Amino acid sequence: MQFPTSVEANPIVRQAVQRLDRLGDPRFGQTLVRCLDDTLARTIRAMPDGTAFVVTGDIPAMWLRDSTTQLMPYLALMRHDIPLQELVLAVLRRQFRQIGHNPYANAFNAEPSGRAHDPDDLCDDPWVWEEKYEVDSLAFPLLLAHRFWRATGRTEHLARAAGTARTAIATWRTEQDHEHSSSYRFVRLTGPESDTLPDAGRGTPVARTGMTWSGFRPSDDACAYGYNVPANLCAAAALEGAAELAHQIEDTALAKDALELAAELRAAVALHGTVRHPEFGTIYAYEVDGRGNTLLMDDANMPGLLSLPLVANIPTTDPRYLATRSFVLSPSNPTWYSGSAATGIGSPHTPADHIWPIAIAVQALTGNDAGERFTALRTLTDTTAGTGAMHESFHKDDPGRFTRPWFSWANAMYAELALDVAELGTRSLWSSQP
Repeated sequence: MQFPTSVEANPIVRQAVQRLDRLGDPRFGQTLVRCLDDTLARTIRAMPDGTAFVVTGDIPAMWLRDSTTQLMPYLALMRHDIPLQELVLAVLRRQFRQIGHNPYANAFNAEPSGRAHDPDDLCDDPWVWEEKYEVDSLAFPLLLAHRFWRATGRTEHLARAAGTARTAIATWRTEQDHEHSSSYRFVRLTGPESDTLPDAGRGTPVARTGMTWSGFRPSDDACAYGYNVPANLCAAAALEGAAELAHQIEDTALAKDALELAAELRAAVALHGTVRHPEFGTIYAYEVDGRGNTLLMDDANMPGLLSLPLVANIPTTDPRYLATRSFVLSPSNPTWYSGSAATGIGSPHTPADHIWPIAIAVQALTGNDAGERFTALRTLTDTTAGTGAMHESFHKDDPGRFTRPWFSWANAMYAELALDVAELGTRSLWSSQP
């Protein structure tokens, strides 16, 4: 199977480049094409079984979350581009197969090679690169399945998507009572403390809240408290989209189950996942445990609090989101940094004072100011350290100090923003409702 390796001839891309060039900086359009082509040419591998394997960039494994976000900008290009449609279908087939194989794994090998981030981890499955259980690993492929349907009208993936949704529902319901119902454990004997779970791999104690438990954050760092709020809201959105897909194939039982769990997660977040902040009012916490402990911060990785309109069906004008956004983009958030090169949020996953291009793009996409989007596009093109590509993070005062020279997810977020600035992006696909 041959997949496209360039989008330079795609009419939507050509139109986007023309519109971006009118803004007066040729780097905007050039970087858009470079980022989109890099993912197609260098990260995607056609497999003999008709699926497609997608590496994140400089790590030779396929993350369920990353492979989804790497493909999201292409949804804006594919209404009349059948090869791109076939590529996304192939990636979805691979994702569905991976989730069916192990719903607790976050990253997989292309073959049962036994390669792993740490060969001494408890998981000895040769297909699994890493078994850090993250709620969003199940949610993001469902978001992609729903948005692909919305973008193209194609339905041949819906039966497999329904099976994946059932697996996600069963897993998330088990993890609503992690202490008593879950057998999942993760222990890593090497690396930093954030790479393993305490209490013999069970994680810190939690009480039942109605939210679903996660061992790790979207950064692949361990949760301080087991209920990651943005991941729960993202799961709710994925379920709402899955219910819509289920209606398309007349699976009313699945639609009912998906909507019931989505409502439970949203209600539990409203009750247990919000706090009254003395400066910002009622805001979303980042993590809670149902036992009175709360973590107020955000992480540049998605799903995070800043990205809720992108991944959780929450409007950019929602008062609670706006209050949370004000907190996240302030010194009250311990991962917010302001320097001479840029201002934005980072992550405990990377060094202090390092800002993520992903977060800069997310901030602009979820704002309500077209000027902010233009400024973010210029900041991103100004902070590549001359490489013309996005990095995982860069120092707030010196873009020449960066982490990960090749990070396809960050390239994809630049593309999302550039297409949005050109008014040709995926904004109409963000919600699970038509």
